[in-house]
Amino acid sequence: MAIKIEMPKLSDTMEEGVIASWNVEEGDKVEAGDIIAEVETDKATMEVEAFDEGTVLKILVDAGDAVPLGGLMAVLGEEGEDISDILEGAGSSGSGKAEAKDSSSEEKEESSTSGGSTTLTSPRSDSGDSSSSSDDGRIKASPLARKMAEDKGIELSRVDGSGPNGRIIKADIENYKESAQPAAAVASTQGFESLESKEVKVSQMRKTIARRLSESKFTNPHFYETIDIDMKAAIAARKSMNEANDVKISFNDIVVKACSIALTRHQAVNSSWHGDVIKEHGDVHVAVAVAIDEGLMTPVIRHSDKKGLLQISSETRELAGLARDRKLQPEQMEGSTFTISNLGMFGIEEFTAIINPPNACILAVGAIRDVPVVENGEVVPGKRMKVTLSSDHRIVDGAKAAEFLNTVKNLLENPLSMLL
Repeated sequence: MAIKIEMPKLSDTMEEGVIASWNVEEGDKVEAGDIIAEVETDKATMEVEAFDEGTVLKILVDAGDAVPLGGLMAVLGEEGEDISDILEGAGSSGSGKAEAKDSSSEEKEESSTSGGSTTLTSPRSDSGDSSSSSDDGRIKASPLARKMAEDKGIELSRVDGSGPNGRIIKADIENYKESAQPAAAVASTQGFESLESKEVKVSQMRKTIARRLSESKFTNPHFYETIDIDMKAAIAARKSMNEANDVKISFNDIVVKACSIALTRHQAVNSSWHGDVIKEHGDVHVAVAVAIDEGLMTPVIRHSDKKGLLQISSETRELAGLARDRKLQPEQMEGSTFTISNLGMFGIEEFTAIINPPNACILAVGAIRDVPVVENGEVVPGKRMKVTLSSDHRIVDGAKAAEFLNTVKNLLENPLSMLL
């Protein structure tokens, strides 16, 4: 009996998955437990295994295609088994591979009535082109012709339409001669090579980032506070610790530790909004933003207030490596109570970040700067770092955010206090 392989729910927020790759081909025999495909979800790339043995009779989705939850991906069964009823059902429900338009459908579009044409509101500049305009002087063109003209940089007002009622169709754009342009228009493009534009398919991760951060920005009332921190003592302490240990501590590790301690002292910042209640978290779980090619991932350092700098450093490096390899598991990115985003390594001195829901706050960390400072009435070299706290005003008021920032500042300017 044929067995349907459907898109499983691989994360709690997943609505669809993209086939990253197939590990099998039609005709292959598989056993229960075999990994047959890798699927890109909104959080990570996950493996899909077969729960039954059989022969891969049909693969209905190409690598790179999106499939909704429960959508049909493939069919297993006995070699030679008739699965036409399953394929017909898949076709009627919209599942399976998308069929490309053939030439006949293009011709159908081109020969459609003027009621289906796209009307541009730019007036005609040349009365000699009246064959491709309507009686009110507006250009008529098929959607396909309009898109082709836009891609090729062709002005529709210069094209003679050969379609019904003088409508511009695909063939008119294909047969358009550049020499038909006025000399001035040709001269304006001489010496420049036209570069091809391209459309980049939006990944599941980018879709999720767009949705979640749009919701956060336009739902949570953000406000921002910035403080400047003297990092000389932190620089000296980091140097001493790295000379004494094999595991190297970064400035971001020190910031994570300082924020973790500060969160235990400022409960409002370690909270989240839940409509009728504000949840004050008992534990401190700090998420660290990691940039990857597809976007941003936020692995979580759990109980970071109870961990030493060496443990934080080791754990952060491991999780960041998994994030860049897209090997993070959903549970390694869930449950944060606070987030840190650091762009200092890129030379960014100061920025604001969008809150990572359901957190109340996110800290944006800038680069350590060499600046002149006044000490004891004299101008001396200084090492300064700006951090900006984005806060949800439903949970955190300005004074509470300022108190939290001052605690972080005091800890970073007196790093030995974090070891006590």
